[in-house]
Amino acid sequence: MNPEAIIECVPNFSEGADLSKVRKIVAAMQVEGVRLLDWSLDSAHNRSVVTIAGGPEAVMESVVRAAGKAAELINLTQQSGVHPRIGAADVIPFIPISGASLADCALLARNAGLLIWRRYGIPVYFYGAAAARPDRVQLEDIRKGQFEGLRTAAHRDASRRPDIGGPELHETAGASAVGARNFLIAYNVHLGEPDITAARAIARDIRGANGGLHGVKALGVLVNGRAQVTMNITDHRTTPMRKVYDRLLELARRHGASIEDAELIGLIPQDAYEPGAEWIVRIPNFDPALKVLERRLEHPLSWSAS
Repeated sequence: MNPEAIIECVPNFSEGADLSKVRKIVAAMQVEGVRLLDWSLDSAHNRSVVTIAGGPEAVMESVVRAAGKAAELINLTQQSGVHPRIGAADVIPFIPISGASLADCALLARNAGLLIWRRYGIPVYFYGAAAARPDRVQLEDIRKGQFEGLRTAAHRDASRRPDIGGPELHETAGASAVGARNFLIAYNVHLGEPDITAARAIARDIRGANGGLHGVKALGVLVNGRAQVTMNITDHRTTPMRKVYDRLLELARRHGASIEDAELIGLIPQDAYEPGAEWIVRIPNFDPALKVLERRLEHPLSWSAS
């Protein structure tokens, strides 16, 4: 792999309520050559998301350390939240930015998974372009049953065992899904009505797997008493965000609901940014200097300020 390559990684951790724990995880990720681009925590989903970028080896070391710190601080037997999860360091995706291919990131993911198991005893499932089996390409297939169900299934069913480590999950930290993928946009909308039935119906109809929009994954959930459609848009070039938003409006009307506001988790690439577009206007206090990847790469966050 080109040592000058820039790799992005967006690890998701199963902690969104305790700021001090999240700060400790972020602090553990400080490695020379790694830029901190974004981090946030969501108490309703009980989840935090960190975005870093840098050289391949440095980024890999950063996220491996983060997995170890998360295992030290997060006990899944005492954790719950709206968002599906199987591990303390739940998902670790590597994304090519420049000078690297998706295949390069898949190799990086495989190496990172091996290090996570060897250092911390946390089993790993590989997904996306790094998947070792065709039935594990999709993250949702690995996550079936979440931590509690997978803990039992991995013990009883050889087909559910981790790709590295195990066969049992880590007693308190579960397992990590480590993978490689292209850029995705994590976009959530809140409905004006606390109607979980409408949110689930909208999610069902817009979901690519159900014949909706290509590259859209969606769930309808209830967050702090508000109905939310939470989405991952995995191919924003084929399915632009304006198309996703227009479809959301159409489906909301069909199901007797309205869209109130929206949120963006993590960053968006420059080619997805549409100044003044309604899907962006719906995001309170959206600042492209903070939320557009290429701009963040030029002006990363200070590690000391995290």
